[in-house]
Amino acid sequence: MIDVLPDMPEGVFGIRVSGRVAGDDLRDFRPTMDKLLDTGEIRIVEVISPDYEGFGPGGLAEDLKLGFGVMMRHHSAFRRIAVVSDMEWVSRAMHAFAWMVPGELKVFGLGELDAAKEWAAG
Repeated sequence: MIDVLPDMPEGVFGIRVSGRVAGDDLRDFRPTMDKLLDTGEIRIVEVISPDYEGFGPGGLAEDLKLGFGVMMRHHSAFRRIAVVSDMEWVSRAMHAFAWMVPGELKVFGLGELDAAKEWAAG
């Protein structure tokens, strides 16, 4: 599941992923992502909930299509992406693949959500 987070600083877009993220979840999220891309600079806070279980049916394929498509078309618009999670594998994965992510990427623990918001806005 993908939810939009309220109470984000000006110019920062926040999402929370939880449970299993299926292809339908990502297709439903696409219009929201398109609106974000219309803002110019892209600053994101992504919270990965402790109950996140990974991708469900069609989730990985849809995530790759959405993610790579967005990054290719809007690569220079990405400024900062804050990933917020207490799962060790998320932190390791983000550090391993940071070179692929446009803009700056920083990982925060769940207790550091306010710091992640502040950093993303900076």
